[in-house]
Amino acid sequence: MADTDPIETDGAPSNDNPYSQGVLAGDTCYVSGYGPVDPETGEPVEGDIQDQTDRVLENIAAVVDEAGGDGLEDVVKVTVYLTDLEDYERVNEAYGARVGDEPPARVCVEVSRLPDDVRVEMDATAYIG
Repeated sequence: MADTDPIETDGAPSNDNPYSQGVLAGDTCYVSGYGPVDPETGEPVEGDIQDQTDRVLENIAAVVDEAGGDGLEDVVKVTVYLTDLEDYERVNEAYGARVGDEPPARVCVEVSRLPDDVRVEMDATAYIG
């Protein structure tokens, strides 16, 4: 493998699956996909899709912080996975409130199912400069 460093933090969920929470490769942090899982309990959070979106973004920010970045401010690309595109506008509201005036590039796709039957998952790429 190239010169990379796995990122691990208690601020984001972890499990026994064979992947890192994030990987730092040079100045780029690749954050694994996160659903709305509370890192303390390991369970999906209660609440509506906006509450779940906030939790997903908190998980991503925690990994970026651990990599030496500045949370969501350093994120340059996000992929959003939704199990129902009817949630798109409400996810956008929560997402927009968190990413600021200069949002990262983004893709949003509808998928048939996500782990633990959550409704939203995101992965991200951040520039740690």
